[in-house]
Amino acid sequence: MTVDRLNIISTIDDRIYGSFIEHLGRAVYNGIYEPGHPLADEDGFRRDVIQLVKELHVPVIRYPGGNFVSGFNWEDSVGPKEQRPARLDLAWFTTETNEVGLQEFDGWLKKVDSELMLAVNLGTRGADAARNLVEYCNHGKGSYWSDLRRSHGKEEPYNVKTWCLGNEMDGPWQMGHKTAYEYGRLANETAKMMKWVDPSIELVACGSSKMVMPTFADWEATVLTECYDEVDYLSLHNYWGNYDGDTQSYLSGGVLMDDFIRSVTAICDYVKAKKRSRKTINLSFDEWNVWYHTKESDKKIEHWIQAPPRLEDIYNFEDALVVGGLLISLLKNSDRVKMACLAQLVNVIAPIMTETGGKAWKQTIYYPFYYTSLYGRGTALKVNMDCPRYDCRQYTDVTVLDAVAVADEGEGTVTLFVLNRSMEEDIALSCDLRSVKAESCLCHTALEGYGYEEANSALEPDRVVPSPKSTDILAQGRLEVVIPRSSWHMFRFRTKG
Repeated sequence: MTVDRLNIISTIDDRIYGSFIEHLGRAVYNGIYEPGHPLADEDGFRRDVIQLVKELHVPVIRYPGGNFVSGFNWEDSVGPKEQRPARLDLAWFTTETNEVGLQEFDGWLKKVDSELMLAVNLGTRGADAARNLVEYCNHGKGSYWSDLRRSHGKEEPYNVKTWCLGNEMDGPWQMGHKTAYEYGRLANETAKMMKWVDPSIELVACGSSKMVMPTFADWEATVLTECYDEVDYLSLHNYWGNYDGDTQSYLSGGVLMDDFIRSVTAICDYVKAKKRSRKTINLSFDEWNVWYHTKESDKKIEHWIQAPPRLEDIYNFEDALVVGGLLISLLKNSDRVKMACLAQLVNVIAPIMTETGGKAWKQTIYYPFYYTSLYGRGTALKVNMDCPRYDCRQYTDVTVLDAVAVADEGEGTVTLFVLNRSMEEDIALSCDLRSVKAESCLCHTALEGYGYEEANSALEPDRVVPSPKSTDILAQGRLEVVIPRSSWHMFRFRTKG
């Protein structure tokens, strides 16, 4: 393996470490918000959850959905709580009380040092409601919607800069599902009006909700043909799961992410060429994670109750390895992926779990996200490798190792993230770091040595955790180390000025 300081992928946009909170399950109620909890603050938000979120350094959080947003009337979530209506949510067949709305969520974002990525309803509503919401959020004063915000106690604008134009509008499960042409036209007109209200905002159009959708590629091409000039990003969504016990294919999931990103990038550039445009559309991978453990049990949940436990996947060691690999893929593609959202953040397919009235704890996937978010900021560097390859049921010619490096000139460090995807083979790694002038190893942290099914729980929150390893592994700018089978690693090196 060789890391070359001139083999630059891109400057990493910090928003690649975004996340997602939807009005779904216990993400909001009995998740981030639980007024009766012993650790609840004056606004009803759990202090223990706030601390765990802050540790992840999540720069942006997508809200309020998700499928939920496609039937959401934003006006229900503002103003005095006692006057807000309860609504039936047809996305998840629950009752939404709107006790936590825009102002409350914005206050929580400030507590966790994050910013809002706000989604508008292009399912059951459209351009008029969207432009009104921009006016309510971002206009100073002197208009109907901005003065309504001020009457609700929010004198200064929210200044929301990133907006999603609907959610998964390609999916038949979506309220207000549309054809690509219908959605593209609506997205164009909505984007135009929203930017007339506030020209500084950035807009994300809906791409395919997964790569296996029958409309994939045609959807992207048609949508962008209609709205290319008015939008800034195209979204990608995908979830990974080990449904049939094929762990080797599961651990190779980064191959699918790489292919998906490359394919959508090609479509964006095709439309750019067709339009003879100077503008480049970048990508927002604003839903990604492991999700499969609860899909069958969730079908039995009673309808119309508030905030039932749903999508509460308990993640194991192999899930953490997959998440670590997907983060490597996002960094390898950071020249076009500028935003991404781990879906979701608390209780719902999440790195953070809570007991109602009890403790909060970290899932296995918390750790690769934590270390990558903390140290994967700066300039992404491509890693050149000569290593074994393998075929599995879903993929062929897969490199045993997957890796990316990140240089932080301000800190004088280079960080190397490495995943060994093999279930059988330990790899003796020799990595040449002379080009980046690595002079010492500051730390080596590894997720390794656990059974694939081992997981954390409220009773055993530290059963699967990373471990520090020897840093005496660098000599004359060369790293020499064994990467055990099925393991994820982070190496940090001090570099010469």
